[in-house]
Amino acid sequence: MAINDIHTPVLLERCIELLAPAVSHEGAVLIDATLGMAGHAEAMLERFPLLTLIGLDRDLDALDIAQERLERFGSRARFVKAVYDDIDEAAEELGFPQVDGILFDLGVSSLQLDRTERGFSYSQDAPLDMRMDASSELTAETILATYDEVALRKIFWEYGDEKLAQRYARRIVEERQQRPLTSSGQLVELIDRATPAAARRTGHPAKRVFQALRIEVNAELSVLEAAVPRALDLLRVGGRIVFLSYQSLEDRIVKRELQTRAKSTTPAGLPVELPEHSAELKLLVKGAELATEAEIDENPRAKPVRLRAAERLRRPA
Repeated sequence: MAINDIHTPVLLERCIELLAPAVSHEGAVLIDATLGMAGHAEAMLERFPLLTLIGLDRDLDALDIAQERLERFGSRARFVKAVYDDIDEAAEELGFPQVDGILFDLGVSSLQLDRTERGFSYSQDAPLDMRMDASSELTAETILATYDEVALRKIFWEYGDEKLAQRYARRIVEERQQRPLTSSGQLVELIDRATPAAARRTGHPAKRVFQALRIEVNAELSVLEAAVPRALDLLRVGGRIVFLSYQSLEDRIVKRELQTRAKSTTPAGLPVELPEHSAELKLLVKGAELATEAEIDENPRAKPVRLRAAERLRRPA
């Protein structure tokens, strides 16, 4: 299967439209902080022939695919194996203390979902892995084998918004005393048996548990909390940043930081705004923008997306 046949970038044209004013000039630098299979990156390099792109990803499989896909762009495409909370260090090591544009396409990638052996999907049986970086130690299997009931309940509730978190955590602890949980099929079966008919909601009952495990394995929320301010500080004046979030926990982190920096901090009662207290950012979309019905029909993975974008107005004092 060709690379272009296995990945449809989410909200591609909208991302290009929002980033274009910042990255269309000579010498412009854009960081794709979640490179994946480089769908967004390829389109940006094609549309903006004067652009240099830095692609970050923790997944070596994704980096291999991206390097093959972007090979024709030569030195205009740079690649770094890194988690995106190291975005500032990665840029500086390549000689770019400031950049013109940044794109975050958060969550699990199409590559990770589509490769059964990675264990991200509840719809196919596979080892309970869920690591975005195969060299890291923590796996979903380890969590299910070693976390106590309280810890399991906490991650299912906080990261999956799972109302049956306590019930599932207790059943997992009981089950592992009889046999180890090593495959996604075992976990799905356990959750299915533990879910009362009256409590079944739209979608598979395992969906939220798998999301919670994936977030815990990859420390996704703590990484994002560190990455957002570092990314914003990398932007030069006039630079733009776009975030694509796929669940409310991610979107909340992004929203909080963008809104904080888009407000003046001039003390109340002063007759004029102090320049050093003026807003650092201008928000480019009102609230969170959703995919259109047409976009969702073309690419069902766009359905949960929430887009936010901002432009830097001034550097921090």
